[in-house]
Amino acid sequence: MRFGVLGPVAAWTDSGEPVTVPGLKVRALLADLLLHEGRPVPADRLLDDLWGDDLPGNPSGTLSAKVSQLRRAFDDAEPGARALVVSGPAGYSLKVDSATYDALQFTAYLEQGRLEEALALWRGPAYADFADEAFVSATVARLSELRLGAQESCCTDVSVLASLVAEHPLREKLRAAHIKALYQAGRQSEALDSYEQLRVLLAEELGLDPSPELVALQQSVLTQDLPRRRNNLPAQLTSLIGRDEALAEIDRRLSEDRLVTLTGPGGVGKTRLAIAAATAAAGRFRDGVTLVELAGIASDALDISGSLTDALQVALDLRDTGGVDAVDHLAGVLGERLLVLDNCEHVIGEVAALTDRLLAAAPSLRVLATSREPLGLTGEAVWNVPTLAVPAPGSAVEESTAVQLFVARASAADRAFQLSVENASAVAVLCRRLDGIPLALELAATRVRALGVAGLVARLDDRFRLLATGHRGAAPRQQTLMAMIDWSWELLSPEEQVVLRRLAVHADGCTPEAAEAVCGGDVLDVLVRLVDRSLVVPVAGADGMRYRLLESVAAYCVDKLHKAGEYESMRALHRQYYVEFAAVASAGLYGAEQGVWLQRLDDESGNLRSALDGAVAAGDDVLAQRLVSSLGWYWFLRGRFAEARRSIESVPETPELTAWLAGYLYLQGDKEAFAVRDRCLAEVGPRSVLWMALHCSDFGDLPQALAMLERCLVEFTESGDRWGTAAVLAARAKHAHVADDLPALQKDAAESARLFRALGDRWGLLQATSWLGAHAELVGDFRGAVRLHTEGLRMAEELGLWPDVAGEYGWLGWTAVREGDYAQAAAYGEQAFQLAMEQGNRPLESLGALVLGFAARRSGDLVAAEERLQALIDEARRQSEPVLYLSIVLDELGFLMEVRGELARARALHAEAYELSAEQQSRRAMCWSLEGIAGTLVPGSPAVAARLLGAIAAARAADGGPPATPAEEADGQRIALATQSALGSQYAEAFEAGRLLTLEEAYALSGV
Repeated sequence: MRFGVLGPVAAWTDSGEPVTVPGLKVRALLADLLLHEGRPVPADRLLDDLWGDDLPGNPSGTLSAKVSQLRRAFDDAEPGARALVVSGPAGYSLKVDSATYDALQFTAYLEQGRLEEALALWRGPAYADFADEAFVSATVARLSELRLGAQESCCTDVSVLASLVAEHPLREKLRAAHIKALYQAGRQSEALDSYEQLRVLLAEELGLDPSPELVALQQSVLTQDLPRRRNNLPAQLTSLIGRDEALAEIDRRLSEDRLVTLTGPGGVGKTRLAIAAATAAAGRFRDGVTLVELAGIASDALDISGSLTDALQVALDLRDTGGVDAVDHLAGVLGERLLVLDNCEHVIGEVAALTDRLLAAAPSLRVLATSREPLGLTGEAVWNVPTLAVPAPGSAVEESTAVQLFVARASAADRAFQLSVENASAVAVLCRRLDGIPLALELAATRVRALGVAGLVARLDDRFRLLATGHRGAAPRQQTLMAMIDWSWELLSPEEQVVLRRLAVHADGCTPEAAEAVCGGDVLDVLVRLVDRSLVVPVAGADGMRYRLLESVAAYCVDKLHKAGEYESMRALHRQYYVEFAAVASAGLYGAEQGVWLQRLDDESGNLRSALDGAVAAGDDVLAQRLVSSLGWYWFLRGRFAEARRSIESVPETPELTAWLAGYLYLQGDKEAFAVRDRCLAEVGPRSVLWMALHCSDFGDLPQALAMLERCLVEFTESGDRWGTAAVLAARAKHAHVADDLPALQKDAAESARLFRALGDRWGLLQATSWLGAHAELVGDFRGAVRLHTEGLRMAEELGLWPDVAGEYGWLGWTAVREGDYAQAAAYGEQAFQLAMEQGNRPLESLGALVLGFAARRSGDLVAAEERLQALIDEARRQSEPVLYLSIVLDELGFLMEVRGELARARALHAEAYELSAEQQSRRAMCWSLEGIAGTLVPGSPAVAARLLGAIAAARAADGGPPATPAEEADGQRIALATQSALGSQYAEAFEAGRLLTLEEAYALSGV
């Protein structure tokens, strides 16, 4: 008999049946005996614990009666178990040990370091049904503390840790586990928030600071020193049976070889084995494990290579690179990772070419592939997945791994089934007859309840003889599997056969709604029955269960579709459904359900790609155009620029599609964007104009972008399009920021945020919030800026908009630069730079580098600063269009050169910066440039320098702009002091004379 207190107090028989213990006092007696872990408990102690001051009339007799009731309950459940309750001179005791009592087993596991197994024993709070009793309080506290300590050490579930932190907010080790879990889940901003919450609580409640270890952890999060493993391996619903030796061998191969390919026929379990092997090996790879499922890529896709790189980018959660070769970008971010490529055989040539390039360019990458044939690359370790071991004559049947799998699955299908002396021979024959093929065994197991093992064997023998001529071209084991699928098919009802074969037109599964649309009628009950027969596999989707076919079953069903003459008609229904789905989803992306629809579209990406390829191949231009148009905004939010462009260019042009193409050309840095834009600008509606305006400003075409936005605003206002109005205002706020128009920036960003918040559109709210944060930073409200950018950071992370995450880190870094907190700025800048580089976003990569360069120069690391700043300048000068950040970077490098004494070079840099700032009409930036020029004039022309400083002071006062922070005043104060020292009493006169000059006159006076 077994006992448990890690949850409600309970007892079970050895077979797992619960023991009924009648009466509260009898159950309390059991709890008290368990509390003492086999040690005798005096009768007086038991009486006090169970009754306290309210003793019964005959205390010893009543206690004896309760003991007898407990013994009787044990004996009724398991004859002979009454002997477990022992009485002696020292009192009563209960015979338990670590094998029969969960509390003892828990502590034993802890001592052995088996923390996860220890935690798995818990079913709720210890002694849950006696939590208010005083006699259990000390033990409950001890066990709970041990449990919490184990959770601190090994738990990585964010939700579990969040609940524990809420219960124990000041516990530092628990907080550290929470921070690490958030960080490794890619939720850096929440990790930093968790640290900040603890810091505030410690200060307010205890007057303490976080420990040095926790401070170091926070810095590691900021600087990304912690390993962050982004694994996307799915959890498995059933245990892997009979593969221990295979897993050990694959693990050894992965340690020795960079490319391991698991080969074998369909149904042998390649995918299941690969996922298990990757899960076991995940801890060895700093950058984690990424599974890429290739079954959804059709062998007749319009662009197989493009579809492959799309699939990798989706699995890695990357955005397109804007001009950089996609494979080079992938190789650059894979790092020290295990890449699992599943189901390669139908696109084997393209997979081999891609894998070869990735392995050559990413030296720390390892690849585990599954395929019916090898990739054929140099250095490939091919490992043929064996079938499960079938019982050998004379051996113990239960030792066969094939038997173990069959029994496990048959027991799941029929709870009454178990391996016995009576059926062992039939089970052995069955497993041998099915060649130990896992899928065949699983299909057979679903029929045990109806036929019994003996009946199943008899029918299989008849079936195999009947079908022996049907698969002569296939290998023997494949003949076995096909015969098994054939037999499973013929045992289905006509309705089930129709649904099963029609499901095969879906790529990578479908929702019940999609199944109904394509298969016809209410099919949910049929789907459940097909799942029970192991012919359909349920998988979790964005908002419910999805259903998919295993590769072998899918291939079989496609053949059935052709034979039924339904293949083309089902493909047409499939296309029609997904075109309509995309149209509905597109509308959902503009509003409160944006996140939900993004996930739904992610789930259906394979089906959407298949629908588009099918529509193009069938010459259905109207359907293809509708689908592409509906997906334009989704591709943007998910950063799939190359897929978008490829799809748009695969269908005949319409004005709306031309506008989509122009925007994506801008995003990819293609100069053709201007011509494409002009080709459709007069013919499209305001949403299309807005789309192009959002991106052409990044090419430096500010006047045209602003004119397009104003046109849109008029039309949106007239039509009552609140989303469009909000988007225009957010874009206009960006222009106001460039022009240093603070009132316009605040007004437009605030109204945009109000509208987007009312609409529930988080992408739009993120844009508006970011510009509100920029305004707060400009006016010196740094706490407000940090709050707004942190809010934006969280929204970006929740939506998976990783470039926007990088942008918010960049803004936080720039705010820290303005505050003079250069260590914090460098940490944020590094986050922005690394994430932008991973995502291939050059503008945001530049923002991160800019923050790092400014922080390095102002903290005295001139070598690192010069390297960063010069690289930014070189990159900007290579661009054919103006780069908005160039002027301030030129000024920053100019200040650095002036400090070094390289005055001529410094003056040239500041002069170039001034000209750019004047073109952009940024008087704030013009002041910085003139200040830098003044610094270079102090040694030779201090009077001119003083006049320049006077003109700058007058301009700043007249503009009413934000006051400079102490960090920003450092260069100006240094230059002013040097000028005063050079001029002495003449400084004031020269300075006042300069106040009469405009900035343009001052620049002319400098003689640069």
